[in-house]
Amino acid sequence: MAKGSGDSEFGLPIGFALPGWQSALRPPHTPMFGRLCRVEPIDVHLHGDDLFQAFAEDGDGRSWTYLPYGPFQDIEVFQRWMTETCLGADPLFHVIVDASNGRAVGVASYLRISPEIGVIEVGHIHFSQRMRKSPMGTEAMYLMMRRAFDELGYRRYEWKCDALNGPSRSAAERLGMTYEGVFRQATIYKGRNRDTAWYSVLDREWPRLKTGFETWLQADNFADDGTQVRALGNLI
Repeated sequence: MAKGSGDSEFGLPIGFALPGWQSALRPPHTPMFGRLCRVEPIDVHLHGDDLFQAFAEDGDGRSWTYLPYGPFQDIEVFQRWMTETCLGADPLFHVIVDASNGRAVGVASYLRISPEIGVIEVGHIHFSQRMRKSPMGTEAMYLMMRRAFDELGYRRYEWKCDALNGPSRSAAERLGMTYEGVFRQATIYKGRNRDTAWYSVLDREWPRLKTGFETWLQADNFADDGTQVRALGNLI
């Protein structure tokens, strides 16, 4: 039972009160720094070449299957897409930069940003092959979640994906998000139907998840070969 679900007015059940609630803040255009990566607003000229090269390592284009765009045939087409799609305020696109070499290796964004009710979504997530066997992806998601809750004051953090996208659903669950159901025939993309699976984290759940992420991301949680000592699922 949700906190405050026993409240009533005129004998009717109502949601719990939010005394003193003030609007959350909009995400700033500033970087977030981690041990393995930094997450920073996207820049076509600064990041375009690195991203295109990293994404091109997916030779058959499979990684673009559940995104409404891509794959891109050449750098000019890719940079045009970046210019037309990635430079607005919502979605607010970021790149994940490998701290070891300064190369951009993935993207993610904040979107459906609603400060007035304290709801924000993470999406447009595309990790290149260079991130697949690294904790960078987890650290990037932690940094974006930490900003939303700790810096900006959001109450709810959402993750949505094609209900057929098994890897994305597994990632949401691994990150400690709660599955909320499927919106059937929610949209159309690439000429096909999409049922959308919804996941979320609430502000009251964040402190526990934050502790787990920070414990897991410690350098001593990884052996010399990069193998994790303790699984994230055992910490959150």
